[in-house]
Amino acid sequence: MRFQFLQPLTIQEATALFAEYDGEAKVIAGGTDLINLIRTKAIRPPYVVDIGRIPGLDHVRYDANGALIIGALAIIRNLETSNDVKQRHPVIAQAAGQLGSVAIRNVGTIGGNLCHASPAADTAPALIALGAKAKIIGPAGERTVVLEDFFTGPGQTVLQRGEILAELYVPPMSPDSKGVYLKHASRGAADLAIVGVAAVATMDRGICRNAKIALGAVGPTPMRARNAETLLEGKETSDALIGQAAEAAAAESRPITDVRASADYRREMVQVFTRWAIRRVTGKEQEVGSEATAVL
Repeated sequence: MRFQFLQPLTIQEATALFAEYDGEAKVIAGGTDLINLIRTKAIRPPYVVDIGRIPGLDHVRYDANGALIIGALAIIRNLETSNDVKQRHPVIAQAAGQLGSVAIRNVGTIGGNLCHASPAADTAPALIALGAKAKIIGPAGERTVVLEDFFTGPGQTVLQRGEILAELYVPPMSPDSKGVYLKHASRGAADLAIVGVAAVATMDRGICRNAKIALGAVGPTPMRARNAETLLEGKETSDALIGQAAEAAAAESRPITDVRASADYRREMVQVFTRWAIRRVTGKEQEVGSEATAVL
């Protein structure tokens, strides 16, 4: 397969190239997804645009208000190992640490993982549960999209002609909040998720506040389990309530049957993993114990 390899040095150059070669150009950063697609002849792009040389897109930093700002070219491994991220947004570090092998995490970028738009993208559920927003730059300027709305289908995003994902904005977590990302895969982190569940919540004297639950690999896009969140909001958590929320999350999911798992199995695992995730963020992690460890 022959293609023309282009290396813009600015965002403006990159967006101009994507606008010019609309539908014919593919972006490459870390290349962990694109190279495999080209090698297996799943796609045959006439143009490949390497944005890896554009400065100022690889940052992982906090602003004065405690929000996390992540450049689209930030390496997954850096999110996994950053002491600041582990302390202030630990669920992001957890999710990053479960994406592929260390070799892949040393090359893959957060922008690539999201823009590939796999329903099983490991970083998406955690970021969605945290209320992350995506900054998009294109020929018409900048716009911001809630990350939950960034995905429109398998392999599809809201990016329009000439646009690229430039940055992610993640609101600060309150000191009383907890978050967790749990992944179920046949061969551990190196494999794609069969089910991914991220949960974030704040406990206020036993009452659950601001519950957010996001699911991966069980729908055409990463998704919120809103009915489960509503069940938890403003209530004192109990085993019965947690079970009801887990059942609601399973009922909301829209899994398919593929080579990795059946739809019925995925739906059941949504219930199991959502129950474990809620227990962890509501302070009942001791009840999970070895039961979760054996499957995870």
